[in-house]
Amino acid sequence: MSGGPVSIGHIGFLTPGNYPADDPLAGLEKTLQLLAYGEELGFDSAWARQRHLEPGISSATAFLAAATQRTSRIQLGAAVIPIGYESPYRLAEDLSTVDVLSRGRLNVGLSAGRPLHADLIGPLAFDGEWENFDFSHERVNRFADNLRGTYLGDAETVIKTPFGPQRPRLQPYAKGLIDRIWYGGGSLRSAGWAGRNGFNLLIGNVTTGEETDEFFVAQSRQLQAYRAAVGPQQRRVALGRVIVPFDSADAATRKRYEQYAAGRHERTLTPQGERRTLFARDIVGTSDEILERLFADPILPHVSELRLELPYEFEDEEYRQIIHDFVTRIAPQLGWSPAAAIRAAS
Repeated sequence: MSGGPVSIGHIGFLTPGNYPADDPLAGLEKTLQLLAYGEELGFDSAWARQRHLEPGISSATAFLAAATQRTSRIQLGAAVIPIGYESPYRLAEDLSTVDVLSRGRLNVGLSAGRPLHADLIGPLAFDGEWENFDFSHERVNRFADNLRGTYLGDAETVIKTPFGPQRPRLQPYAKGLIDRIWYGGGSLRSAGWAGRNGFNLLIGNVTTGEETDEFFVAQSRQLQAYRAAVGPQQRRVALGRVIVPFDSADAATRKRYEQYAAGRHERTLTPQGERRTLFARDIVGTSDEILERLFADPILPHVSELRLELPYEFEDEEYRQIIHDFVTRIAPQLGWSPAAAIRAAS
Protein backbone atom coordinates (compact mmCIF):
# COMPACT_ATOMS: atom_id res chain seq x y z
CA MET A 1 0.00 0.00 0.00
CA SER A 2 1.68 3.17 -1.19
CA GLY A 3 1.40 6.58 0.45
CA GLY A 4 -0.07 9.81 -0.84
CA PRO A 5 -1.48 13.13 0.37
CA VAL A 6 -2.94 13.25 3.86
CA SER A 7 -6.49 14.57 4.23
CA ILE A 8 -7.99 14.11 7.68
CA GLY A 9 -11.57 15.29 8.05
CA HIS A 10 -12.36 13.84 11.50
CA ILE A 11 -10.22 14.14 14.63
CA GLY A 12 -10.96 12.27 17.86
CA PHE A 13 -9.19 11.39 21.07
CA LEU A 14 -9.22 8.28 23.25
CA THR A 15 -8.90 8.66 27.02
CA PRO A 16 -7.98 5.92 29.51
CA GLY A 17 -10.13 7.47 32.26
CA ASN A 18 -7.59 6.92 35.05
CA TYR A 19 -8.41 7.61 38.69
CA PRO A 20 -6.80 7.10 42.10
CA ALA A 21 -7.93 3.75 43.49
CA ASP A 22 -9.02 5.45 46.72
CA ASP A 23 -10.89 8.28 44.97
CA PRO A 24 -12.55 7.11 41.75
CA LEU A 25 -15.00 10.03 41.68
CA ALA A 26 -12.19 12.56 41.33
CA GLY A 27 -10.72 10.83 38.30
CA LEU A 28 -14.01 10.09 36.59
CA GLU A 29 -15.14 13.69 37.08
CA LYS A 30 -11.91 14.99 35.56
CA THR A 31 -12.39 12.66 32.59
CA LEU A 32 -15.91 13.94 32.03
CA GLN A 33 -14.55 17.47 32.13
CA LEU A 34 -11.83 16.45 29.66
CA LEU A 35 -14.50 15.33 27.18
CA ALA A 36 -16.26 18.67 27.56
CA TYR A 37 -12.95 20.46 27.04
CA GLY A 38 -12.35 18.42 23.89
CA GLU A 39 -15.73 19.54 22.62
CA GLU A 40 -14.77 23.18 23.26
CA LEU A 41 -11.56 22.68 21.29
CA GLY A 42 -13.53 21.39 18.31
CA PHE A 43 -12.73 17.67 18.42
CA ASP A 44 -15.17 15.61 16.39
CA SER A 45 -15.23 12.63 18.77
CA ALA A 46 -14.13 11.49 22.21
CA TRP A 47 -13.66 7.82 23.05
CA ALA A 48 -13.37 5.99 26.38
CA ARG A 49 -11.42 2.81 26.96
CA GLN A 50 -13.19 0.01 28.84
CA ARG A 51 -10.84 -1.74 31.29
CA HIS A 52 -11.59 -4.38 33.89
CA LEU A 53 -9.88 -4.87 37.28
CA GLU A 54 -7.97 -1.59 36.83
CA PRO A 55 -8.52 1.93 38.18
CA GLY A 56 -10.17 3.06 34.96
CA ILE A 57 -13.54 2.91 33.20
CA SER A 58 -14.97 -0.57 33.79
CA SER A 59 -18.33 0.32 32.23
CA ALA A 60 -18.07 2.48 29.13
CA THR A 61 -21.86 2.36 28.90
CA ALA A 62 -22.40 3.96 32.31
CA PHE A 63 -19.61 6.48 31.80
CA LEU A 64 -20.83 7.58 28.38
CA ALA A 65 -24.37 7.94 29.71
CA ALA A 66 -22.98 10.57 32.08
CA ALA A 67 -20.99 12.14 29.22
CA THR A 68 -24.17 12.66 27.20
CA GLN A 69 -25.28 15.14 29.86
CA ARG A 70 -21.96 17.04 29.89
CA THR A 71 -21.63 17.51 26.12
CA SER A 72 -23.91 18.51 23.27
CA ARG A 73 -22.07 18.14 19.95
CA ILE A 74 -19.04 15.87 20.13
CA GLN A 75 -19.51 12.23 19.11
CA LEU A 76 -18.99 9.79 21.99
CA GLY A 77 -17.45 6.36 21.61
CA ALA A 78 -16.41 3.19 23.44
CA ALA A 79 -13.12 1.70 22.28
CA VAL A 80 -13.59 -1.09 22.88
CA ILE A 81 -16.12 -3.16 24.83
CA PRO A 82 -15.06 -6.85 25.04
CA ILE A 83 -18.37 -8.46 24.13
CA GLY A 84 -17.35 -11.75 25.68
CA TYR A 85 -18.43 -10.46 29.10
CA GLU A 86 -21.69 -8.97 27.83
CA SER A 87 -25.19 -10.15 26.99
CA PRO A 88 -25.77 -9.11 23.35
CA TYR A 89 -29.39 -8.27 24.17
CA ARG A 90 -28.87 -6.38 27.43
CA LEU A 91 -25.89 -4.50 26.04
CA ALA A 92 -28.05 -3.44 23.08
CA GLU A 93 -30.73 -2.13 25.48
CA ASP A 94 -28.19 -0.15 27.51
CA LEU A 95 -26.36 1.36 24.55
CA SER A 96 -29.60 2.22 22.76
CA THR A 97 -30.59 4.18 25.86
CA VAL A 98 -27.24 6.00 25.84
CA ASP A 99 -27.61 6.82 22.15
CA VAL A 100 -31.08 8.29 22.72
CA LEU A 101 -29.72 10.38 25.60
CA SER A 102 -26.90 11.60 23.34
CA ARG A 103 -29.33 12.49 20.54
CA GLY A 104 -27.63 10.09 18.16
CA ARG A 105 -23.96 10.78 18.95
CA LEU A 106 -22.89 7.33 20.19
CA ASN A 107 -20.27 5.10 18.53
CA VAL A 108 -19.92 1.53 19.79
CA GLY A 109 -16.52 -0.15 19.48
CA LEU A 110 -16.45 -3.89 20.16
CA SER A 111 -14.01 -6.77 20.29
CA ALA A 112 -14.64 -10.51 20.30
CA GLY A 113 -12.54 -13.45 21.44
CA ARG A 114 -11.63 -14.59 24.93
CA PRO A 115 -11.52 -11.36 26.95
CA LEU A 116 -8.66 -10.24 29.16
CA HIS A 117 -8.58 -11.62 32.73
CA ALA A 118 -11.09 -14.35 31.83
CA ASP A 119 -9.58 -16.74 34.39
CA LEU A 120 -10.47 -14.26 37.15
CA ILE A 121 -13.66 -12.68 35.84
CA GLY A 122 -15.16 -15.68 34.06
CA PRO A 123 -16.39 -17.43 37.22
CA LEU A 124 -17.96 -14.14 38.38
CA ALA A 125 -19.56 -13.10 35.08
CA PHE A 126 -21.05 -16.41 33.94
CA ASP A 127 -23.15 -19.15 35.43
CA GLY A 128 -21.94 -22.69 34.95
CA GLU A 129 -19.09 -23.90 32.77
CA TRP A 130 -17.74 -20.63 31.42
CA GLU A 131 -14.58 -22.07 29.78
CA ASN A 132 -16.68 -23.33 26.86
CA PHE A 133 -18.66 -20.11 26.57
CA ASP A 134 -19.16 -18.58 23.12
CA PHE A 135 -16.57 -15.81 22.70
CA SER A 136 -16.82 -15.77 18.91
CA HIS A 137 -17.57 -13.00 16.42
CA GLU A 138 -21.16 -14.22 16.31
CA ARG A 139 -21.83 -12.47 19.61
CA VAL A 140 -21.17 -9.17 17.82
CA ASN A 141 -23.62 -10.14 15.08
CA ARG A 142 -26.27 -10.99 17.65
CA PHE A 143 -25.73 -7.63 19.31
CA ALA A 144 -26.12 -5.89 15.94
CA ASP A 145 -29.28 -7.85 15.15
CA ASN A 146 -30.83 -6.61 18.37
CA LEU A 147 -30.10 -2.99 17.43
CA ARG A 148 -31.99 -3.33 14.15
CA GLY A 149 -35.27 -3.19 16.03
CA THR A 150 -36.76 -6.30 14.46
CA TYR A 151 -40.02 -7.29 16.10
CA LEU A 152 -39.90 -10.47 18.18
CA GLY A 153 -42.12 -13.43 17.45
CA ASP A 154 -44.39 -13.40 14.40
CA ALA A 155 -46.82 -10.81 13.04
CA GLU A 156 -49.42 -11.88 15.60
CA THR A 157 -47.15 -11.67 18.66
CA VAL A 158 -48.15 -8.96 21.13
CA ILE A 159 -47.41 -8.35 24.79
CA LYS A 160 -49.60 -6.73 27.42
CA THR A 161 -48.21 -3.48 28.83
CA PRO A 162 -49.60 -0.56 30.86
CA PHE A 163 -49.78 1.28 27.53
CA GLY A 164 -51.90 -1.38 25.90
CA PRO A 165 -50.94 -4.25 23.59
CA GLN A 166 -47.55 -3.77 21.98
CA ARG A 167 -45.59 -5.63 19.34
CA PRO A 168 -42.39 -6.57 21.19
CA ARG A 169 -38.95 -5.34 20.16
CA LEU A 170 -35.90 -3.93 21.89
CA GLN A 171 -36.65 -0.59 23.52
CA PRO A 172 -35.68 2.12 23.10
CA TYR A 173 -35.12 1.76 19.39
CA ALA A 174 -32.18 4.02 18.49
CA LYS A 175 -32.47 4.66 14.79
CA GLY A 176 -29.07 4.90 13.12
CA LEU A 177 -27.04 3.29 15.90
CA ILE A 178 -26.64 0.13 13.80
CA ASP A 179 -24.50 2.20 11.39
CA ARG A 180 -22.22 3.37 14.21
CA ILE A 181 -20.89 -0.02 15.29
CA TRP A 182 -17.11 -0.35 15.08
CA TYR A 183 -14.96 -3.43 15.33
CA GLY A 184 -11.45 -3.27 16.77
CA GLY A 185 -9.46 -5.12 14.12
CA GLY A 186 -5.91 -6.30 14.65
CA SER A 187 -5.52 -9.27 12.31
CA LEU A 188 -6.32 -10.23 8.73
CA ARG A 189 -9.15 -12.45 9.92
CA SER A 190 -10.80 -9.81 12.11
CA ALA A 191 -10.41 -7.05 9.50
CA GLY A 192 -11.94 -9.22 6.79
CA TRP A 193 -14.76 -10.31 9.08
CA ALA A 194 -15.58 -6.70 10.03
CA GLY A 195 -15.73 -5.74 6.35
CA ARG A 196 -17.94 -8.66 5.31
CA ASN A 197 -20.38 -7.84 8.09
CA GLY A 198 -20.52 -4.12 7.30
CA PHE A 199 -19.01 -2.74 10.51
CA ASN A 200 -16.78 0.32 10.73
CA LEU A 201 -13.13 -0.44 11.51
CA LEU A 202 -10.96 0.75 14.39
CA ILE A 203 -7.21 0.23 13.95
CA GLY A 204 -4.53 1.50 16.28
CA ASN A 205 -0.93 1.24 17.40
CA VAL A 206 -1.14 -2.48 18.24
CA THR A 207 -1.59 -5.23 15.67
CA THR A 208 -0.73 -8.84 14.88
CA GLY A 209 2.32 -9.73 12.82
CA GLU A 210 1.25 -12.22 10.16
CA GLU A 211 4.13 -13.31 7.90
CA THR A 212 5.94 -10.06 8.68
CA ASP A 213 7.80 -8.39 11.53
CA GLU A 214 7.00 -4.92 10.19
CA PHE A 215 4.14 -3.10 11.90
CA PHE A 216 3.14 -0.94 8.94
CA VAL A 217 3.27 -3.86 6.50
CA ALA A 218 0.96 -5.89 8.74
CA GLN A 219 -1.47 -3.02 9.23
CA SER A 220 -1.50 -2.17 5.52
CA ARG A 221 -2.45 -5.74 4.66
CA GLN A 222 -5.25 -5.68 7.22
CA LEU A 223 -6.63 -2.43 5.81
CA GLN A 224 -6.51 -3.90 2.31
CA ALA A 225 -8.34 -7.01 3.54
CA TYR A 226 -11.03 -4.85 5.13
CA ARG A 227 -11.51 -2.70 2.05
CA ALA A 228 -11.73 -5.77 -0.18
CA ALA A 229 -14.31 -7.37 2.12
CA VAL A 230 -16.48 -4.30 2.69
CA GLY A 231 -16.75 -3.61 -1.05
CA PRO A 232 -18.86 -0.63 -2.15
CA GLN A 233 -20.51 -0.16 1.27
CA GLN A 234 -19.89 3.24 2.81
CA ARG A 235 -18.08 2.43 6.04
CA ARG A 236 -15.67 4.41 8.19
CA VAL A 237 -12.09 3.57 9.16
CA ALA A 238 -10.49 5.34 12.13
CA LEU A 239 -6.74 5.14 12.72
CA GLY A 240 -5.35 5.46 16.25
CA ARG A 241 -1.83 6.58 17.16
CA VAL A 242 -0.22 7.47 20.50
CA ILE A 243 0.78 11.10 19.90
CA VAL A 244 2.26 13.34 22.60
CA PRO A 245 3.14 16.90 21.52
CA PHE A 246 4.97 18.93 24.14
CA ASP A 247 5.20 22.41 22.58
CA SER A 248 3.49 24.16 25.50
CA ALA A 249 4.82 21.84 28.23
CA ASP A 250 7.55 22.89 30.64
CA ALA A 251 11.03 21.35 30.56
CA ALA A 252 10.35 18.79 33.29
CA THR A 253 7.17 17.60 31.60
CA ARG A 254 8.94 17.30 28.24
CA LYS A 255 11.62 15.15 29.82
CA ARG A 256 8.99 12.90 31.43
CA TYR A 257 7.20 12.47 28.08
CA GLU A 258 10.48 11.50 26.41
CA GLN A 259 11.27 9.02 29.18
CA TYR A 260 7.81 7.52 28.80
CA ALA A 261 8.36 6.90 25.09
CA ALA A 262 11.89 5.57 25.65
CA GLY A 263 10.57 3.06 28.19
CA ARG A 264 8.17 1.64 25.59
CA HIS A 265 10.54 1.66 22.61
CA GLU A 266 12.01 -1.83 23.06
CA ARG A 267 8.64 -3.51 22.57
CA THR A 268 8.44 -2.01 19.08
CA LEU A 269 11.61 -3.74 17.86
CA THR A 270 10.39 -7.34 17.57
CA PRO A 271 7.08 -9.26 17.71
CA GLN A 272 5.88 -9.89 21.26
CA GLY A 273 4.40 -13.14 22.62
CA GLU A 274 2.77 -16.11 20.96
CA ARG A 275 0.41 -13.91 18.94
CA ARG A 276 3.37 -11.97 17.51
CA THR A 277 1.97 -8.64 18.64
CA LEU A 278 3.53 -5.65 16.90
CA PHE A 279 3.59 -2.15 18.37
CA ALA A 280 4.00 1.17 16.58
CA ARG A 281 6.43 3.66 18.10
CA ASP A 282 4.87 6.38 20.23
CA ILE A 283 5.08 9.78 18.51
CA VAL A 284 6.51 12.23 21.05
CA GLY A 285 8.11 15.62 20.41
CA THR A 286 7.44 19.07 19.06
CA SER A 287 4.59 19.57 16.61
CA ASP A 288 7.05 19.82 13.73
CA GLU A 289 8.70 16.55 14.72
CA ILE A 290 5.33 14.85 15.09
CA LEU A 291 4.10 16.10 11.73
CA GLU A 292 7.23 14.73 10.07
CA ARG A 293 6.49 11.31 11.58
CA LEU A 294 2.81 11.45 10.64
CA PHE A 295 3.49 12.41 7.02
CA ALA A 296 5.79 9.37 6.86
CA ASP A 297 3.07 7.05 8.23
CA PRO A 298 2.06 4.87 5.24
CA ILE A 299 -1.43 4.22 6.65
CA LEU A 300 -2.48 7.83 7.21
CA PRO A 301 -3.09 8.74 3.53
CA HIS A 302 -5.62 5.91 3.30
CA VAL A 303 -7.93 7.09 6.10
CA SER A 304 -9.85 10.28 6.82
CA GLU A 305 -10.30 9.80 10.57
CA LEU A 306 -7.48 10.01 13.12
CA ARG A 307 -7.81 9.13 16.80
CA LEU A 308 -5.31 10.59 19.27
CA GLU A 309 -4.67 7.86 21.86
CA LEU A 310 -3.74 9.33 25.22
CA PRO A 311 -1.19 7.43 27.35
CA TYR A 312 -2.35 5.68 30.51
CA GLU A 313 0.05 7.15 33.04
CA PHE A 314 -0.40 10.92 32.73
CA GLU A 315 -2.24 13.51 34.80
CA ASP A 316 -5.32 15.51 33.89
CA GLU A 317 -3.47 18.77 33.23
CA GLU A 318 -1.08 16.88 30.94
CA TYR A 319 -3.96 15.38 28.96
CA ARG A 320 -5.39 18.87 28.52
CA GLN A 321 -2.04 20.21 27.30
CA ILE A 322 -1.64 17.31 24.86
CA ILE A 323 -5.07 17.58 23.25
CA HIS A 324 -4.80 21.38 23.09
CA ASP A 325 -1.41 21.28 21.35
CA PHE A 326 -2.58 18.53 19.03
CA VAL A 327 -5.79 20.18 17.88
CA THR A 328 -4.29 23.67 17.50
CA ARG A 329 -0.83 22.90 16.10
CA ILE A 330 -0.99 19.50 14.39
CA ALA A 331 -4.54 18.72 13.24
CA PRO A 332 -4.87 21.75 10.91
CA GLN A 333 -1.66 20.68 9.11
CA LEU A 334 -3.32 17.34 8.34
CA GLY A 335 -6.16 19.03 6.45
CA TRP A 336 -8.58 19.14 9.39
CA SER A 337 -10.73 22.13 10.27
CA PRO A 338 -13.02 22.58 13.28
CA ALA A 339 -15.25 24.98 11.36
CA ALA A 340 -17.98 22.48 10.47
CA ALA A 341 -18.16 21.13 14.00
CA ILE A 342 -18.34 24.59 15.54
CA ARG A 343 -21.06 25.69 13.10
CA ALA A 344 -23.07 22.60 13.99
CA ALA A 345 -22.77 23.39 17.69
CA SER A 346 -23.94 26.97 17.24
